[in-house]
Amino acid sequence: MTSFAGWQMPLRYASETAEHQAVRHAAGIFDLSHMGEILVTGPDAGAALDYALTGHLSIVPVGRARYTMICAPDGGVLDDLVVYRRGEQEFLVIANASNTGVVLSSLAARASGYDATVADATSDYALIAVQGPEAVRIVAPLTDLDLAAMKYYAGAFGEVAGRAAWVARTGYTGEDGFELYVRPQDAEHVWTTLVSVGGAAGGAGAGGGAGGLIPAGLAARDTLRLEAGMPLYGNELGPDVTPFEAGLGRVVKFDKPGDFVGRQALAARAAAGPQKRLVGLTVDSRRIARHGYPVLLDGQIHGAVTSGAPSPTLGSPIAMAYLDASDGELTVGIRGATVPAHLTDLPFYRRSKEK
Repeated sequence: MTSFAGWQMPLRYASETAEHQAVRHAAGIFDLSHMGEILVTGPDAGAALDYALTGHLSIVPVGRARYTMICAPDGGVLDDLVVYRRGEQEFLVIANASNTGVVLSSLAARASGYDATVADATSDYALIAVQGPEAVRIVAPLTDLDLAAMKYYAGAFGEVAGRAAWVARTGYTGEDGFELYVRPQDAEHVWTTLVSVGGAAGGAGAGGGAGGLIPAGLAARDTLRLEAGMPLYGNELGPDVTPFEAGLGRVVKFDKPGDFVGRQALAARAAAGPQKRLVGLTVDSRRIARHGYPVLLDGQIHGAVTSGAPSPTLGSPIAMAYLDASDGELTVGIRGATVPAHLTDLPFYRRSKEK
């Protein structure tokens, strides 16, 4: 166990490499109850979110989701979010645990001129994620929803293991899978039923093909999201970075009507172009390029590593870093040594079949 944003979280249950490989080849189950849930409801809920966030949430159909960001007036990222539209006047905003308070207060302030209510619903939910190519096969027998027909970034109300749930086809691993929002008092029953049924569904699955479900912790979650090129707030994202530096300018919807917080600063940054960009690195060493390590071009520092780890899938160390240039001999400073590295397109890993 480890302390994380005020919560005690499982770092690993047994082997983080085995947990990682289970998600890539079969399925893993994660306890993500630390994530923040914020309900925005009312006749103007969509319009309030259009103003508060970079995305165009008012046009999202009921039952669908969007990845978006909440930015400061200067364009810096306060958090990256997933927003589900669960009804015509109901949106569920998912925030990172460390930022839930900031997102909640910012949304409340920005919605003050709208007929909308912003409420912290974090204590109303436990969140269980089942991720991996076998996720549909494992979860489908336990729910009344047609999971095979559910689109990516969609969700619906239903039951899982006989308990009420909001079931969404979203995740943070680069694999197919589902996030199950249940009442806290139902979480243990849903978890143990999934592990019992899913664990008996096959072998560990590390060699590919059908396999069973095993619990996975934060360590595997981090290597999975890194391979998939997904940003982590506090590493790739923060108040000193705009979505454009992170290569996520697509989440800023300048074509939506009306103003939104950060529009002017983000438009200026989009016009000028980013001064640095997020890149992928593969490292020619068994040493790991960790967060904060310098990245050099022809011996001069031109950036820093934001995330780095050994990649169980690729079999070599990988990292993401911000660079302000790209021409020259690329190395990473690791514990007093300069280690050769190579620019690599993000993501490092992409599953073969997109839903």
